Amino acid sequence: MAYLYLTNSLTNKKEKFTPIKDNVVGVYTCGPTVYSYATIGNFRTYVTSDILVRVLEYNGYQVKHVMNLTDVGHLTGDGQDTDLGEDKIEKAAKEQGRTAWEIAKYYTQVFLKDMKKLNIRPPSVMPKATDHIQEQIDLIKKLEEKGFTYKTSDGIYFDTTSFEEKTGKKYGELSTLDKIKAGARVEVNPEKKNPRDFALWKFSQKPGERHMEWESPWGIGFPGWHIECSAMSMKYLGESFDIHVGGEDLRSTHHPNEIAQSEGATGKPFVRFWLHVTFLQVEGKKMSKSLGNVYTIADLESKHFDPLALRYLYLTAHYKDTLNFTWEGLEAAQAALDKLRNQIAALRDQKKRTTLSSEKQIKVDVFRGKFLKAINDDLNTPQALAVLWEVLKSNLTAEDKYDLAVSFDEVFGLNLVKAGKARVAVPAQVKALATERERYRQAGDFKKADEIREEIKKMGWLVKDTKEGPVFEPLKKK
Repeated sequence: MAYLYLTNSLTNKKEKFTPIKDNVVGVYTCGPTVYSYATIGNFRTYVTSDILVRVLEYNGYQVKHVMNLTDVGHLTGDGQDTDLGEDKIEKAAKEQGRTAWEIAKYYTQVFLKDMKKLNIRPPSVMPKATDHIQEQIDLIKKLEEKGFTYKTSDGIYFDTTSFEEKTGKKYGELSTLDKIKAGARVEVNPEKKNPRDFALWKFSQKPGERHMEWESPWGIGFPGWHIECSAMSMKYLGESFDIHVGGEDLRSTHHPNEIAQSEGATGKPFVRFWLHVTFLQVEGKKMSKSLGNVYTIADLESKHFDPLALRYLYLTAHYKDTLNFTWEGLEAAQAALDKLRNQIAALRDQKKRTTLSSEKQIKVDVFRGKFLKAINDDLNTPQALAVLWEVLKSNLTAEDKYDLAVSFDEVFGLNLVKAGKARVAVPAQVKALATERERYRQAGDFKKADEIREEIKKMGWLVKDTKEGPVFEPLKKK
Protein backbone atom coordinates (compact mmCIF):
# COMPACT_ATOMS: atom_id res chain seq x y z
CA MET A 1 0.00 0.00 0.00
CA ALA A 2 1.29 3.46 -0.95
CA TYR A 3 0.89 5.87 1.95
CA LEU A 4 0.21 9.58 1.49
CA TYR A 5 2.64 11.95 3.22
CA LEU A 6 1.91 15.65 3.80
CA THR A 7 3.95 18.45 5.37
CA ASN A 8 2.05 19.43 8.51
CA SER A 9 2.55 23.09 9.48
CA LEU A 10 1.77 22.20 13.11
CA THR A 11 4.95 20.14 13.36
CA ASN A 12 6.90 21.45 10.35
CA LYS A 13 7.42 17.81 9.43
CA LYS A 14 6.33 15.53 6.63
CA GLU A 15 3.93 13.04 8.21
CA LYS A 16 2.02 9.97 7.09
CA PHE A 17 -1.61 10.91 6.59
CA THR A 18 -4.38 8.86 8.15
CA PRO A 19 -7.96 10.17 8.41
CA ILE A 20 -9.93 10.51 11.62
CA LYS A 21 -12.68 8.38 10.10
CA ASP A 22 -11.91 5.35 7.95
CA ASN A 23 -11.81 6.28 4.26
CA VAL A 24 -13.57 9.65 4.74
CA VAL A 25 -11.55 12.90 4.75
CA GLY A 26 -12.75 16.36 5.77
CA VAL A 27 -10.90 19.24 4.08
CA TYR A 28 -11.44 22.96 4.70
CA THR A 29 -9.95 25.67 2.49
CA CYS A 30 -9.90 29.34 3.45
CA GLY A 31 -11.59 30.90 0.44
CA PRO A 32 -11.58 34.44 -0.97
CA THR A 33 -12.81 37.70 0.50
CA VAL A 34 -15.13 38.72 -2.32
CA TYR A 35 -14.44 42.46 -2.48
CA SER A 36 -12.22 42.35 -5.57
CA TYR A 37 -10.90 40.00 -8.26
CA ALA A 38 -8.95 36.98 -7.04
CA THR A 39 -5.34 37.15 -8.23
CA ILE A 40 -3.11 34.50 -9.77
CA GLY A 41 -1.41 34.46 -6.37
CA ASN A 42 -4.70 33.59 -4.66
CA PHE A 43 -5.40 30.90 -7.21
CA ARG A 44 -2.15 29.10 -6.49
CA THR A 45 -3.66 28.19 -3.11
CA TYR A 46 -7.02 27.17 -4.58
CA VAL A 47 -5.44 25.01 -7.29
CA THR A 48 -3.23 23.35 -4.65
CA SER A 49 -6.33 22.63 -2.58
CA ASP A 50 -7.98 21.13 -5.67
CA ILE A 51 -4.88 18.98 -6.30
CA LEU A 52 -5.00 17.80 -2.67
CA VAL A 53 -8.62 16.70 -3.01
CA ARG A 54 -7.87 14.95 -6.31
CA VAL A 55 -4.88 13.14 -4.76
CA LEU A 56 -6.98 12.01 -1.81
CA GLU A 57 -9.61 10.65 -4.18
CA TYR A 58 -6.93 9.03 -6.36
CA ASN A 59 -5.92 7.16 -3.20
CA GLY A 60 -9.46 5.93 -2.76
CA TYR A 61 -10.67 8.30 -0.05
CA GLN A 62 -14.08 9.93 0.01
CA VAL A 63 -13.60 13.66 0.47
CA LYS A 64 -15.89 16.33 1.87
CA HIS A 65 -14.36 19.62 0.82
CA VAL A 66 -15.57 22.92 2.28
CA MET A 67 -14.39 26.31 1.00
CA ASN A 68 -15.83 29.47 2.53
CA LEU A 69 -16.66 32.78 0.88
CA THR A 70 -15.84 35.73 3.14
CA ASP A 71 -18.48 38.36 2.40
CA VAL A 72 -18.36 40.29 5.69
CA GLY A 73 -16.02 41.06 8.58
CA HIS A 74 -12.60 41.12 6.89
CA LEU A 75 -11.18 44.50 7.89
CA THR A 76 -8.41 46.50 6.22
CA GLY A 77 -6.11 46.59 9.27
CA ASP A 78 -2.60 45.40 8.47
CA GLY A 79 -0.39 42.93 10.29
CA GLN A 80 -1.56 41.28 13.52
CA ASP A 81 -4.31 43.79 14.26
CA THR A 82 -6.92 42.81 11.72
CA ASP A 83 -9.59 44.34 13.96
CA LEU A 84 -8.88 47.89 12.77
CA GLY A 85 -9.94 49.72 9.62
CA GLU A 86 -12.95 49.39 7.37
CA ASP A 87 -14.70 46.23 6.27
CA LYS A 88 -13.15 45.49 2.86
CA ILE A 89 -16.52 44.85 1.24
CA GLU A 90 -18.18 47.94 2.71
CA LYS A 91 -15.15 49.97 1.57
CA ALA A 92 -15.40 48.59 -2.00
CA ALA A 93 -19.13 49.38 -2.00
CA LYS A 94 -18.47 53.04 -1.18
CA GLU A 95 -15.76 53.31 -3.84
CA GLN A 96 -17.90 51.70 -6.55
CA GLY A 97 -21.25 53.22 -5.64
CA ARG A 98 -22.93 49.88 -4.96
CA THR A 99 -24.24 48.08 -1.90
CA ALA A 100 -22.04 45.64 -0.03
CA TRP A 101 -24.42 42.87 -1.06
CA GLU A 102 -23.98 43.78 -4.73
CA ILE A 103 -20.19 43.84 -4.37
CA ALA A 104 -20.12 40.41 -2.73
CA LYS A 105 -22.47 38.91 -5.32
CA TYR A 106 -20.55 40.31 -8.31
CA TYR A 107 -17.09 39.20 -7.18
CA THR A 108 -18.41 35.82 -6.06
CA GLN A 109 -19.76 35.21 -9.56
CA VAL A 110 -16.43 36.24 -11.13
CA PHE A 111 -14.54 33.98 -8.73
CA LEU A 112 -16.73 30.98 -9.59
CA LYS A 113 -16.21 31.58 -13.31
CA ASP A 114 -12.44 31.82 -12.81
CA MET A 115 -12.50 28.59 -10.81
CA LYS A 116 -14.19 26.87 -13.73
CA LYS A 117 -11.63 28.26 -16.20
CA LEU A 118 -8.86 26.76 -14.05
CA ASN A 119 -10.79 23.48 -13.83
CA ILE A 120 -11.01 23.73 -10.04
CA ARG A 121 -13.83 21.41 -9.12
CA PRO A 122 -16.61 22.91 -7.00
CA PRO A 123 -16.21 22.08 -3.28
CA SER A 124 -18.81 19.86 -1.63
CA VAL A 125 -20.02 22.93 0.28
CA MET A 126 -19.24 26.60 -0.34
CA PRO A 127 -20.75 28.49 2.59
CA LYS A 128 -20.98 32.27 2.84
CA ALA A 129 -20.26 34.07 6.10
CA THR A 130 -23.48 36.10 5.82
CA ASP A 131 -25.53 32.88 5.64
CA HIS A 132 -24.04 31.67 8.93
CA ILE A 133 -24.40 34.63 11.28
CA GLN A 134 -26.37 32.59 13.84
CA GLU A 135 -23.72 29.87 13.91
CA GLN A 136 -21.07 32.51 14.58
CA ILE A 137 -23.15 34.11 17.35
CA ASP A 138 -23.71 30.68 18.93
CA LEU A 139 -19.96 29.97 18.89
CA ILE A 140 -19.18 33.34 20.50
CA LYS A 141 -21.78 32.61 23.20
CA LYS A 142 -20.01 29.30 23.98
CA LEU A 143 -16.72 31.17 24.36
CA GLU A 144 -18.42 33.77 26.53
CA GLU A 145 -19.89 31.08 28.81
CA LYS A 146 -16.40 29.58 29.28
CA GLY A 147 -14.88 32.92 30.20
CA PHE A 148 -12.81 33.44 27.04
CA THR A 149 -14.27 36.83 26.04
CA TYR A 150 -14.48 40.44 27.18
CA LYS A 151 -16.24 43.57 25.98
CA THR A 152 -14.75 46.87 24.79
CA SER A 153 -16.37 49.95 23.27
CA ASP A 154 -15.98 48.53 19.76
CA GLY A 155 -16.75 44.85 20.21
CA ILE A 156 -16.42 41.46 21.90
CA TYR A 157 -12.85 40.17 22.04
CA PHE A 158 -11.24 36.77 22.53
CA ASP A 159 -9.05 36.76 25.64
CA THR A 160 -5.86 34.89 24.71
CA THR A 161 -4.46 35.09 28.26
CA SER A 162 -7.62 33.52 29.69
CA PHE A 163 -7.42 30.81 27.02
CA GLU A 164 -3.90 29.88 28.07
CA GLU A 165 -4.73 29.94 31.79
CA LYS A 166 -7.93 27.90 31.53
CA THR A 167 -6.81 25.33 28.94
CA GLY A 168 -3.12 25.05 29.70
CA LYS A 169 -2.45 25.42 25.99
CA LYS A 170 -0.15 28.00 24.47
CA TYR A 171 -1.85 30.51 22.17
CA GLY A 172 -0.30 31.03 18.75
CA GLU A 173 0.16 27.54 17.31
CA LEU A 174 1.56 27.72 13.73
CA SER A 175 3.17 31.11 14.36
CA THR A 176 5.47 33.15 16.59
CA LEU A 177 2.79 35.58 17.75
CA ASP A 178 4.32 35.86 21.21
CA LYS A 179 7.25 37.71 19.61
CA ILE A 180 5.12 40.33 17.86
CA LYS A 181 5.34 43.74 19.46
CA ALA A 182 2.10 45.69 19.69
CA GLY A 183 2.06 48.79 17.54
CA ALA A 184 5.16 47.87 15.53
CA ARG A 185 3.27 48.23 12.27
CA VAL A 186 -0.25 49.40 13.07
CA GLU A 187 -2.27 51.56 15.39
CA VAL A 188 -2.64 50.05 18.84
CA ASN A 189 -6.12 49.37 20.20
CA PRO A 190 -5.75 50.68 23.80
CA GLU A 191 -8.78 48.72 25.05
CA LYS A 192 -7.28 45.33 24.29
CA LYS A 193 -6.06 43.48 27.38
CA ASN A 194 -3.35 41.90 25.24
CA PRO A 195 -2.22 42.95 21.75
CA ARG A 196 -2.75 39.35 20.59
CA ASP A 197 -6.46 39.40 21.48
CA PHE A 198 -8.82 39.54 18.51
CA ALA A 199 -12.39 40.59 17.73
CA LEU A 200 -15.18 38.04 17.68
CA TRP A 201 -17.99 40.57 17.17
CA LYS A 202 -17.68 44.22 16.12
CA PHE A 203 -20.28 46.84 17.05
CA SER A 204 -21.74 49.11 14.40
CA GLN A 205 -20.61 52.58 15.45
CA LYS A 206 -23.67 54.11 13.81
CA PRO A 207 -26.37 51.42 13.46
CA GLY A 208 -28.03 51.61 10.06
CA GLU A 209 -24.98 53.11 8.37
CA ARG A 210 -23.52 49.76 7.30
CA HIS A 211 -25.11 47.63 4.57
CA MET A 212 -24.34 44.46 6.53
CA GLU A 213 -25.19 44.34 10.24
CA TRP A 214 -27.20 42.08 12.53
CA GLU A 215 -28.78 41.96 15.96
CA SER A 216 -26.81 40.02 18.56
CA PRO A 217 -26.86 39.48 22.35
CA TRP A 218 -24.16 42.17 22.57
CA GLY A 219 -25.69 44.77 20.24
CA ILE A 220 -26.03 45.53 16.52
CA GLY A 221 -22.91 44.69 14.59
CA PHE A 222 -21.13 42.10 12.49
CA PRO A 223 -18.80 39.13 13.09
CA GLY A 224 -15.02 39.38 13.12
CA TRP A 225 -13.14 37.74 10.28
CA HIS A 226 -11.69 34.78 12.20
CA ILE A 227 -14.88 33.42 13.78
CA GLU A 228 -16.56 32.54 10.47
CA CYS A 229 -14.06 29.83 9.51
CA SER A 230 -14.39 28.09 12.87
CA ALA A 231 -18.19 28.25 12.81
CA MET A 232 -18.58 27.03 9.23
CA SER A 233 -15.85 24.39 9.22
CA MET A 234 -17.18 22.78 12.39
CA LYS A 235 -20.76 22.92 11.14
CA TYR A 236 -19.94 20.97 8.00
CA LEU A 237 -16.94 18.86 9.05
CA GLY A 238 -17.36 18.39 12.79
CA GLU A 239 -15.51 19.75 15.82
CA SER A 240 -12.35 17.88 14.75
CA PHE A 241 -11.44 17.26 11.12
CA ASP A 242 -8.52 16.20 8.97
CA ILE A 243 -6.97 18.94 6.83
CA HIS A 244 -7.08 22.75 6.69
CA VAL A 245 -5.56 24.53 3.67
CA GLY A 246 -4.63 28.18 3.20
CA GLY A 247 -2.02 30.61 1.94
CA GLU A 248 1.11 31.16 4.00
CA ASP A 249 -0.09 34.67 4.91
CA LEU A 250 -2.83 33.12 7.07
CA ARG A 251 -0.35 31.17 9.16
CA SER A 252 0.67 34.08 11.40
CA THR A 253 -2.71 35.31 12.64
CA HIS A 254 -5.90 33.94 11.08
CA HIS A 255 -5.20 30.25 11.56
CA PRO A 256 -3.82 30.51 15.14
CA ASN A 257 -6.98 32.44 16.00
CA GLU A 258 -9.12 29.72 14.46
CA ILE A 259 -7.35 27.09 16.56
CA ALA A 260 -7.70 29.03 19.82
CA GLN A 261 -11.37 29.91 19.49
CA SER A 262 -12.38 26.46 18.17
CA GLU A 263 -10.52 24.49 20.83
CA GLY A 264 -11.58 26.98 23.48
CA ALA A 265 -15.23 26.32 22.61
CA THR A 266 -15.06 22.53 22.21
CA GLY A 267 -12.11 21.40 24.33
CA LYS A 268 -11.12 19.13 21.44
CA PRO A 269 -8.25 19.19 18.91
CA PHE A 270 -9.43 21.30 15.95
CA VAL A 271 -7.47 20.18 12.87
CA ARG A 272 -4.87 17.41 12.49
CA PHE A 273 -3.03 18.61 9.37
CA TRP A 274 -2.43 22.21 8.29
CA LEU A 275 -1.17 22.85 4.73
CA HIS A 276 0.15 26.29 3.78
CA VAL A 277 0.89 27.30 0.21
CA THR A 278 3.87 29.56 -0.45
CA PHE A 279 3.39 33.01 -2.01
CA LEU A 280 3.62 33.46 -5.76
CA GLN A 281 6.24 35.99 -6.83
CA VAL A 282 6.02 38.08 -10.00
CA GLU A 283 9.24 38.80 -11.86
CA GLY A 284 11.14 38.00 -8.66
CA LYS A 285 9.16 40.44 -6.52
CA LYS A 286 6.25 40.27 -4.12
CA MET A 287 2.90 40.80 -5.81
CA SER A 288 1.52 44.21 -4.83
CA LYS A 289 -0.65 46.97 -6.23
CA SER A 290 2.11 49.52 -5.69
CA LEU A 291 4.36 47.59 -8.09
CA GLY A 292 1.55 47.16 -10.61
CA ASN A 293 2.17 43.42 -10.82
CA VAL A 294 -1.14 42.10 -9.49
CA TYR A 295 -2.59 39.93 -12.26
CA THR A 296 -5.95 38.22 -12.62
CA ILE A 297 -7.26 35.46 -14.87
CA ALA A 298 -8.77 38.17 -17.08
CA ASP A 299 -5.31 39.72 -17.50
CA LEU A 300 -3.97 36.38 -18.74
CA GLU A 301 -6.85 35.97 -21.16
CA SER A 302 -6.34 39.49 -22.50
CA LYS A 303 -2.89 38.33 -23.58
CA HIS A 304 -4.45 35.24 -25.23
CA PHE A 305 -3.29 32.69 -22.68
CA ASP A 306 -5.42 29.70 -21.78
CA PRO A 307 -6.06 29.79 -17.99
CA LEU A 308 -5.10 26.11 -17.90
CA ALA A 309 -1.58 27.18 -18.91
CA LEU A 310 -1.45 28.89 -15.51
CA ARG A 311 -2.59 25.67 -13.87
CA TYR A 312 0.21 23.83 -15.71
CA LEU A 313 2.66 26.46 -14.47
CA TYR A 314 1.52 25.87 -10.88
CA LEU A 315 2.13 22.14 -11.34
CA THR A 316 5.77 22.72 -12.29
CA ALA A 317 6.69 23.81 -8.75
CA HIS A 318 6.04 22.19 -5.38
CA TYR A 319 3.42 24.09 -3.40
CA LYS A 320 5.90 24.66 -0.55
CA ASP A 321 8.47 26.21 -2.90
CA THR A 322 8.50 29.77 -4.20
CA LEU A 323 7.14 29.98 -7.74
CA ASN A 324 8.23 32.99 -9.78
CA PHE A 325 5.64 34.07 -12.34
CA THR A 326 6.93 35.64 -15.56
CA TRP A 327 5.19 36.10 -18.88
CA GLU A 328 8.00 34.11 -20.50
CA GLY A 329 7.40 31.32 -18.02
CA LEU A 330 3.68 31.34 -18.77
CA GLU A 331 4.52 31.27 -22.51
CA ALA A 332 6.62 28.13 -21.88
CA ALA A 333 3.81 26.57 -19.84
CA GLN A 334 1.34 27.31 -22.64
CA ALA A 335 3.67 25.73 -25.20
CA ALA A 336 4.12 22.63 -22.99
CA LEU A 337 0.36 22.35 -22.47
CA ASP A 338 -0.28 22.69 -26.21
CA LYS A 339 2.33 20.04 -26.97
CA LEU A 340 0.77 17.75 -24.38
CA ARG A 341 -2.71 18.25 -25.83
CA ASN A 342 -1.49 17.58 -29.36
CA GLN A 343 0.19 14.35 -28.28
CA ILE A 344 -2.86 13.17 -26.34
CA ALA A 345 -5.15 13.96 -29.29
CA ALA A 346 -2.84 12.02 -31.63
CA LEU A 347 -2.74 9.05 -29.25
CA ARG A 348 -6.52 8.99 -29.07
CA ASP A 349 -6.69 8.81 -32.87
CA GLN A 350 -4.03 6.06 -33.03
CA LYS A 351 -5.09 3.84 -30.18
CA LYS A 352 -6.20 0.30 -30.79
CA ARG A 353 -7.04 -2.17 -28.10
CA THR A 354 -4.37 -4.84 -28.05
CA THR A 355 -3.38 -7.54 -25.63
CA LEU A 356 -0.42 -6.43 -23.56
CA SER A 357 2.60 -8.62 -23.23
CA SER A 358 3.59 -9.39 -19.65
CA GLU A 359 6.67 -7.18 -20.18
CA LYS A 360 4.56 -4.19 -21.27
CA GLN A 361 2.05 -4.76 -18.46
CA ILE A 362 4.89 -4.62 -15.95
CA LYS A 363 6.03 -1.34 -17.52
CA VAL A 364 2.52 0.14 -17.23
CA ASP A 365 2.39 -0.88 -13.58
CA VAL A 366 5.83 0.66 -12.97
CA PHE A 367 4.66 3.99 -14.41
CA ARG A 368 1.52 3.92 -12.27
CA GLY A 369 3.64 3.20 -9.22
CA LYS A 370 6.08 6.03 -9.97
CA PHE A 371 3.21 8.46 -10.44
CA LEU A 372 1.51 7.42 -7.20
CA LYS A 373 4.80 7.68 -5.32
CA ALA A 374 5.28 11.25 -6.62
CA ILE A 375 1.83 12.60 -5.77
CA ASN A 376 1.85 10.83 -2.39
CA ASP A 377 5.14 12.50 -1.53
CA ASP A 378 3.53 15.71 -0.28
CA LEU A 379 1.78 16.41 -3.61
CA ASN A 380 5.00 16.43 -5.66
CA THR A 381 3.43 17.60 -8.92
CA PRO A 382 6.74 18.47 -10.68
CA GLN A 383 7.88 14.85 -10.30
CA ALA A 384 4.44 13.58 -11.32
CA LEU A 385 4.59 15.69 -14.50
CA ALA A 386 8.00 14.20 -15.24
CA VAL A 387 6.45 10.72 -15.05
CA LEU A 388 3.76 11.75 -17.54
CA TRP A 389 6.33 12.99 -20.06
CA GLU A 390 8.33 9.82 -19.52
CA VAL A 391 5.23 7.79 -20.42
CA LEU A 392 4.72 9.75 -23.62
CA LYS A 393 8.33 9.10 -24.67
CA SER A 394 8.14 5.39 -23.89
CA ASN A 395 7.60 2.49 -26.30
CA LEU A 396 4.20 1.64 -24.86
CA THR A 397 1.25 1.38 -27.24
CA ALA A 398 -0.81 4.47 -28.05
CA GLU A 399 -3.69 2.92 -26.11
CA ASP A 400 -1.64 2.50 -22.94
CA LYS A 401 -0.02 5.91 -23.18
CA TYR A 402 -3.44 7.51 -23.58
CA ASP A 403 -4.98 5.55 -20.70
CA LEU A 404 -2.10 6.43 -18.36
CA ALA A 405 -2.20 10.12 -19.32
CA VAL A 406 -5.95 10.37 -18.76
CA SER A 407 -5.60 8.53 -15.45
CA PHE A 408 -2.83 10.88 -14.29
CA ASP A 409 -4.94 13.85 -15.36
CA GLU A 410 -7.47 12.92 -12.69
CA VAL A 411 -4.90 14.61 -10.44
CA PHE A 412 -3.46 17.25 -12.80
CA GLY A 413 -6.87 18.55 -13.87
CA LEU A 414 -5.68 19.75 -17.30
CA ASN A 415 -8.74 18.41 -19.15
CA LEU A 416 -6.63 16.15 -21.35
CA VAL A 417 -9.67 14.06 -22.19
CA LYS A 418 -10.72 17.06 -24.32
CA ALA A 419 -7.30 17.22 -25.95
CA GLY A 420 -8.77 17.35 -29.43
CA LYS A 421 -9.04 21.10 -28.96
CA ALA A 422 -5.29 21.58 -28.84
CA ARG A 423 -4.06 24.76 -30.49
CA VAL A 424 -0.84 26.18 -31.81
CA ALA A 425 0.77 28.62 -29.37
CA VAL A 426 0.95 32.23 -30.53
CA PRO A 427 4.61 33.39 -30.42
CA ALA A 428 5.40 36.19 -27.97
CA GLN A 429 6.80 38.35 -30.80
CA VAL A 430 3.49 38.11 -32.67
CA LYS A 431 1.58 39.14 -29.56
CA ALA A 432 3.94 42.08 -29.01
CA LEU A 433 3.44 43.30 -32.58
CA ALA A 434 -0.33 42.97 -32.19
CA THR A 435 -0.20 45.10 -29.03
CA GLU A 436 1.84 47.73 -30.87
CA ARG A 437 -0.62 47.62 -33.80
CA GLU A 438 -3.53 48.12 -31.42
CA ARG A 439 -1.91 51.32 -30.09
CA TYR A 440 -1.68 52.71 -33.63
CA ARG A 441 -5.31 51.76 -34.31
CA GLN A 442 -6.46 53.54 -31.15
CA ALA A 443 -4.46 56.63 -32.24
CA GLY A 444 -6.12 56.54 -35.68
CA ASP A 445 -2.89 55.72 -37.56
CA PHE A 446 -4.43 52.96 -39.67
CA LYS A 447 -1.65 53.04 -42.27
CA LYS A 448 0.93 52.06 -39.67
CA ALA A 449 -1.48 49.50 -38.20
CA ASP A 450 -1.89 47.88 -41.64
CA GLU A 451 1.88 47.74 -42.08
CA ILE A 452 2.21 45.83 -38.82
CA ARG A 453 -0.63 43.52 -39.86
CA GLU A 454 1.39 42.62 -42.97
CA GLU A 455 4.48 42.08 -40.84
CA ILE A 456 2.51 39.67 -38.65
CA LYS A 457 1.24 37.91 -41.78
CA LYS A 458 4.83 37.38 -42.97
CA MET A 459 5.44 35.58 -39.67
CA GLY A 460 2.67 33.14 -40.55
CA TRP A 461 -0.21 34.62 -38.59
CA LEU A 462 -3.47 36.39 -39.38
CA VAL A 463 -4.76 38.89 -36.84
CA LYS A 464 -8.49 39.64 -36.69
CA ASP A 465 -10.06 42.51 -34.72
CA THR A 466 -12.97 41.69 -32.38
CA LYS A 467 -14.75 43.49 -29.55
CA GLU A 468 -12.76 41.36 -27.10
CA GLY A 469 -9.45 42.29 -28.73
CA PRO A 470 -7.26 40.77 -31.45
CA VAL A 471 -7.71 37.09 -32.33
CA PHE A 472 -4.91 35.11 -34.01
CA GLU A 473 -5.12 32.37 -36.61
CA PRO A 474 -2.13 30.53 -38.12
CA LEU A 475 -2.00 30.92 -41.88
CA LYS A 476 -2.41 27.67 -43.73
CA LYS A 477 0.69 26.55 -45.53
CA LYS A 478 0.27 26.26 -49.30
